[in-house]
Amino acid sequence: MSEEMKRHHEYHAEAHVFGGSFEHPLAQDVGSQAYVKLHFKGGYGAQRSSGFRLENVCSFRSAYTQVSGNPDPKPGHGWTTLVTAVVEGLNILDVVTADRIVAQISMEHPLKGYVPKVTFLGTRYENFCIAGDPICTDLNLNFFGSKPVDDMPYTRHPHFLENAARHCEAVHRHEGISAKLAGRYNQIPRDQENVEPVECSLVNKIEGVRFGTVSGNVIDVPDFGLIHLAGFSLTQRDFLPGTRIPQQTEIQMKMVEIQMGCIAGGMVTASDTIINGHTKP
Repeated sequence: MSEEMKRHHEYHAEAHVFGGSFEHPLAQDVGSQAYVKLHFKGGYGAQRSSGFRLENVCSFRSAYTQVSGNPDPKPGHGWTTLVTAVVEGLNILDVVTADRIVAQISMEHPLKGYVPKVTFLGTRYENFCIAGDPICTDLNLNFFGSKPVDDMPYTRHPHFLENAARHCEAVHRHEGISAKLAGRYNQIPRDQENVEPVECSLVNKIEGVRFGTVSGNVIDVPDFGLIHLAGFSLTQRDFLPGTRIPQQTEIQMKMVEIQMGCIAGGMVTASDTIINGHTKP
């Protein structure tokens, strides 16, 4: 029996469309809406939600999540995992609104080796607005690039590092950036450093913001708070002994993360996804 036939893959994917907690104008936690988790053996799962409303503080018209994990039928390919979280008609305090927000990540783990190919195809914002103004978000869906050769971790992959450094520079370009924000988006591996996790964003550029300042993927809206767009964290772990080869590559992406202050207090996220997987042996 070949090495490929002896190997098996354990899948991992989770998603929800909305969640968080408010401190004021009302104190209330919001559980994960339309939460779904993929069975480690793979298959398919989905959840839907509609007509969600928390008083007049936040609401969405409809939403759905899906996860799937299957062996790829194409010869020479391994195992494919997909995770999707979509929210439609989102409204947060009549400040942040959107017709549709889609988070979608796909991973293909190889028959030989461990480091997967990653794509964000389908991820997007449709009519995302702040205080009624349409915001144009240019996303880099090819952030991770081609699959690294020889099971190189993405934190040593030139394409990934170039994009991460460009985003870090964009965040720090604004002179008024807070120390907390500067530290969060400054975890870029350099030389022989092994920095985990790496927090970054698919955002290339944001245009159309009148009420606030832009630092990379973060919009600071006075009297409202910080809005993080298309932020993701990359964590590589379970390294093969004596090597730099990670057996697990995990990505968590939140299309909207809001840290609120002033007219409201608390934190909420929208279109939140996690994807991973582990091939054995």
